[in-house]
Order: sequence, then C-alpha cells, then structure tokens
Amino acid sequence: MQRRWLCALLAVCALFSACGAGGAPTPSAPARETAEPVGQAGGYQAPPMAESAFDAVAATGENDCLLDTSHLAQGYVAVSAVSEKRLKFQVVFGDVKYNYDLPGDGSPIACPLQSGDGEYTFRVMENVAGTQYSEKYARTEQVQLASELEPFLRPSCYVNYAAGDDCVTLAQQLAAGAADEAGMVSAVYAYIVDHIAYDTPKAETIGTGYLSDADETLATGKGICIDYAVLAAAMLRSQGVPTKVITGYVAPNDLYHAWNMIWLEETGWITVKIEVDRKTWTRVDLTFAAGGADAGFIGNGSNYRDYKTY
Repeated sequence: MQRRWLCALLAVCALFSACGAGGAPTPSAPARETAEPVGQAGGYQAPPMAESAFDAVAATGENDCLLDTSHLAQGYVAVSAVSEKRLKFQVVFGDVKYNYDLPGDGSPIACPLQSGDGEYTFRVMENVAGTQYSEKYARTEQVQLASELEPFLRPSCYVNYAAGDDCVTLAQQLAAGAADEAGMVSAVYAYIVDHIAYDTPKAETIGTGYLSDADETLATGKGICIDYAVLAAAMLRSQGVPTKVITGYVAPNDLYHAWNMIWLEETGWITVKIEVDRKTWTRVDLTFAAGGADAGFIGNGSNYRDYKTY
C-alpha cells in the first residue's frame, strides 16, 4: 500500500515541477434568485446563474475611482478607476490582504469577499515607481454576508465567466443530463479529467500575475494547476455549486499548487474513490486526477497548506 501511494505521489509531483480541508460550520443557504431553473425534469435543477454586476448608479468615490458596495451581502465588491499609471485594487481584512490588477481605462472588476463577515478596507493603489504604490482612494465597510457561500457562487476577476461563455454552455449541457447535484459535479469532473492535459511547457514558463481563462483552457485542451481549478470553479459555480479556488503548497516538497473545495447539499460521489460530504467543504484536486493519482494522496488534507482563497 505504501509503495502504491509513493508511486502515485511521484507521478503527481512530476506535474508540478513549476507549477484547507475538512469540515466547516454549516452556513445558511444562499438566497436563490427567482427565475425558471434549468435541467431535466425530475433531475438536477440548476438555479439561475449568479452574477457580479457593477452598479454605476450606486458607485461612489473620488480621484477618478468608483467603488460599488451595493452587493456586499452577495459576497463581492466592484470597482473601476481611471489612470495612466498601473493600478492595484487591495481588499484588506485584518492582516489578510488580496491585491488585484485594476484596469486604468475605467473597466470595472468584481472581487470576492472571501474572508467572511467583518470589517473590510478597500484601497485603489496607484504605481509611483518600481514596485511602490500610493493610495489613490480608500473606504472601510462592515460586511454581513447573506451566506458564507455567496463569494463562491459567482464570477470574479479571478474566476471570470459569463452567461454564453463556452465553459458555461458546456456546464449547462452536462447538468441537463444529470440526475442530481452530485451527478452534475461528477460529469464536470470527468469531462475535465478526460479532456484537459497538463501543459508542462506552460508550467515552466508562466510568469507572475497570471490569470486563467476558462474558455481558453477548454479551447486548447491543456493547462496548469490553476487552469484546472479555475475551469472547474467556473463550470460548477455557473450551475449553482459553491466552489473555491485555493492556492497553496503541497508536501513533501512545498510545491506551489492550486485546487478546489466544493460544497454539496447532499452526499454524493465524484468518482468511486472520492466521496463528497454533505454540507461541508470537500477537497477536489483535478490536476492530480488528470495525472492518474487517486484520492489516497489527498487523504485528510494534512499535506496541503492553504495560502489564498478565491
């Protein structure tokens, strides 16, 4: 058994040459939008796709910055700014800071409130020299989420998708043939494992600040760990399944990696070897699966170390 585990580990580690687990308190179910669900009669009924819109009417600010905080309860904040210099948008929660690239042409982005309820500070930062930034605009807000699942049910600048995208259309097709939520997740899981190959040259050359494009991953049929995770998140979120993208490190060599955590209302199976627990976050590592490793490597998650959650 030990030899089998080691072989699986070596096979998986080859995928990551360049490239949080367990349960949580049961959150209240997020509010469902009123619209006709999609899916086969008597089978899985997907809720309407949650979106992350920028409300220009509700947005306020100064110094060519507009901050839309009208959707904080839905798990995201939206922002736009104008500048000839490079911009960053910073989301601060206690000691936790997330930095996002912000276009300087006024195009808005939506960022998740993944740290949960509490006080957030939102900062638009403008480059002054080298890697130095100065504050262009800031605001502090108290956040009370409608549900802790909300940030992981909708698109963001990190997991970006929209109605009509190829990844959403494919997810809808897979969901239409599923008997239930677990069956839909299983179909998405199987499709990604069977159709997306690990892109070793990309892993060896990818730079910092890379943002994955789910439709591009589908079109090319290949990607690195973050591409697997973002594609899975886009497809599953679009069909109403709360899905996290987590970046962090995997033992024994502290390889930088990305994976998913998903939440199902009912117990189900993704594969015959991976059980999805009911109403708790369950780890799903599609890069490992695509490389031929089984769920034994994931185990209780003790070899995973979370860094950032999107």
